[in-house]
Amino acid sequence: MNPADFATAWDHPPTRLTWLRHMCMNVLGLIGWAGGWIVLLGISTYTPNWVVWIFMPYFFYGFYRVAIQFKYFHPALRMLRILRTYPWQVLRGVPNGLGDHPDVVGSQYGWFEFSNPSYPDQLLPLVFGQHMRTEWWRRRLAPRAKPKLKAQIEVVWFAGDPRFIGLIAAPTASGQAPRRLQVINQQMAADGGRSFSSWGATPDDIERGRRVGIYPA
Repeated sequence: MNPADFATAWDHPPTRLTWLRHMCMNVLGLIGWAGGWIVLLGISTYTPNWVVWIFMPYFFYGFYRVAIQFKYFHPALRMLRILRTYPWQVLRGVPNGLGDHPDVVGSQYGWFEFSNPSYPDQLLPLVFGQHMRTEWWRRRLAPRAKPKLKAQIEVVWFAGDPRFIGLIAAPTASGQAPRRLQVINQQMAADGGRSFSSWGATPDDIERGRRVGIYPA
């Protein structure tokens, strides 16, 4: 089952299962951290006051973790929109790096370069715009990463348009399903009045970008 044979990545059954698992983990994490906070708060009301101080680290950290769990839902929903709009591409030897890309502005935690669909010789960088859940990728993008780790991103699955946004994944050992889903963003500087039309983006391309929440000028 070649994932690139499907009209959209969402039409690929293993991809749907991977996203559903991803979303379930977000929900379970939210329930777990919030539930633990509530349970310990209930216990503390029926125990001596000194017990509260034992639970205090969890009260602070649990509150922080609940806030972080909420932040995972927006990227997950954006993943869904990308999967429903673009097909998978299975790519080998995609240029990548961990340091700052010279053409990118703003925060970045690693980057990959993909060919412009309209001008295949032109490479456009997409970056991890936030550090959440990027540790697995950053360990493999590091210049001194061991060859065994580097080999795990020699082949990547990509859905999206590098002129706008994309979703990257590593294949499982069998090569039949994606894992480590991560949204990557287009953050190149708009020097010289650059527009999406200069990258060859057609109205249809821009419309697909809008479906995933990108609103180019």
